[in-house]
Formats: sequence, C-alpha cells, structure tokens
Amino acid sequence: MLNNEAPGDGLLHGKVAVIYGAGGAIGGAVARAFAAEGAFVYLAGRTESRLQKVAQQILEDGGLAETAVVDALNEEQVEEFVARAARKSRRIDISFNVISFGDIQQPLMEIDVEDFTQPVTLATRTHFLTTRAAAAHMIKQRSGVVLMFGGSGPQTLPGLGGFKVALDAMEGLRRQWAIELGTYGIRVVTMVTGGIIETIPWQAEGREEILADIAKAAHLNRTATLADVGNVACFIASDKAGAITDATVNISAGAIVDY
Repeated sequence: MLNNEAPGDGLLHGKVAVIYGAGGAIGGAVARAFAAEGAFVYLAGRTESRLQKVAQQILEDGGLAETAVVDALNEEQVEEFVARAARKSRRIDISFNVISFGDIQQPLMEIDVEDFTQPVTLATRTHFLTTRAAAAHMIKQRSGVVLMFGGSGPQTLPGLGGFKVALDAMEGLRRQWAIELGTYGIRVVTMVTGGIIETIPWQAEGREEILADIAKAAHLNRTATLADVGNVACFIASDKAGAITDATVNISAGAIVDY
C-alpha cells in the first residue's frame, strides 16, 4: 500500500479497481485518473518497474495504489490477484484490461495461421479470465463495471492480420458478458478511440504517415488523447453512467463512425 488515506471526494470515491496492463501508456493513464477520482487501484502487469513508476505518480498525487506482477493470460495468477484484492478491500468495483494482444499485422494471404490466430486467442482468453474473476465478486455485491478497450465496427483496413478480427471477437464477448451479468447490476462497456498519437513510439516505422492518417480521419480538429481516455473511463466507471451497458463509448473524434 502506498498511502492510507484516499481522497475524500471524486466520481469514484470508495471504489476499488483492478487494472491489467497498468504499466503501459493507456493503463497508466486510466489508473492515474481512477486514483485522482478517489478509487483504490490495484495495478497488474508483467514488468514491476513500470508498475512502480505509475504507482509512485499516484502516490505523489495523493492517491492509493498497489502493484502486482501478473500474467493476465494465466488463469491461476488472475484468480489469485483478484481474490487478494477482494480480501484486502472487501469489494471489486471496476475491472479494466488493456494488455497487448501480440498481433502481427500482415495481409491475410501472407500471414502464418499461428500469427493470425494469436491475437484472437489472446484477446478472448485474457478478457474471459479477468472478467470472470472480477464478476465472481461483483455478483455478490450486485454491482460493478467491466471496462474493455479497443472496440470494433464495420470499418477495417488491409494488412491487419488477426488484429481487427480480435476486436470483433471482443465485441461478441462483451455482449455475452453483458447479458449474463446484467441481472446482477454489472455493466460491461467498451471504449473506442480510433488511435492515440501519444502511444505511437517515435521510432515506429511510418510513424508520420500513421499520425497523418489518424488526424485526417477525425472530424474534429483534434484526436483523442490519453487524458481523454482517463476522463471518459472515469465517467463510464462511475455511478453517473449507471444506465450504460453492452455499449461502445466512442471517443474517436469522429474517426470511427457509429452505425
């Protein structure tokens, strides 16, 4: 534990969140936003140093956090992590999984079958495991929010390999979880951004072209930022969004059009 006194107000005051991939850019941004709104955040990931960096930032801002090295594809590790958090905090209110899928993006006629299926398998496995682990506790308290990231839709691009297919599979998984957990007051929501410029490494091949494409696709004179992701995630996870479930919240600035 990094602190003993949580912020006294905020959208998520008194809430407990578990976050997978918390050492990454998106996971870290959401963790910091949750903590700033009063939530106690349990940070999970595979690299302790990155988790500690996020936790230290939360501490310095007066928030609460703990870290744990967890492989979000490992059933036993996920179950133990969530059970530990629930024992300590006596509840689980929010589960957010934003681990990478290890996708290799190539045209379908060129990609190996293992490379094609890997992101589909990883995405569905990890979201099944982390949602089930959190739901076991949320069902008892008859409330909770499962937040997914990525979204889908009718648009796609050539050369994505299994990545877009994985996002489509996650949409199906979200719908299934939402209808089965809704009776217990548990909401399942996906957030979609259309690309966040801050997350693209400066050394990435074709970075400038990617940035131009993201900006060009947006209807607004801006694109989604990490701050946007954190702010919207806080709203979705809060009681103010209590009627939203089995839905995609689109913060792509118009780059992805809902149908």
